[in-house]
Amino acid sequence: MIVTTTDTIQSWSIENYLGIVTAEVVYGTNALRDFFAGIRDMIGGRTGSYERIFEKGQLEAIEELKKRAQELGADGVVGIEIDTGTINVDEKGVLLLITATGTAVKLKPS
Repeated sequence: MIVTTTDTIQSWSIENYLGIVTAEVVYGTNALRDFFAGIRDMIGGRTGSYERIFEKGQLEAIEELKKRAQELGADGVVGIEIDTGTINVDEKGVLLLITATGTAVKLKPS
């Protein structure tokens, strides 16, 4: 399965567009990670624990995107975009949302 952010793939032609595919990954936050992120926010610097969560989430979203494209009979997904956001559960809780979207395609060598 070839996946790319571009709308074309070198040495391949798009034979058929199979439709838009989307995958979502949602993670809950935890008090300890939030505490250390809050300290980083006050003193400055990167928040490694959240960076790792987003990195893991992006990889999982792309894998789920590939799975959903394969269910449509696709050989690839083009035009992939990854978006991140939050979902407020209540005044204390936030969920992290990572969404991957692309177009499932059937490919042939050009």
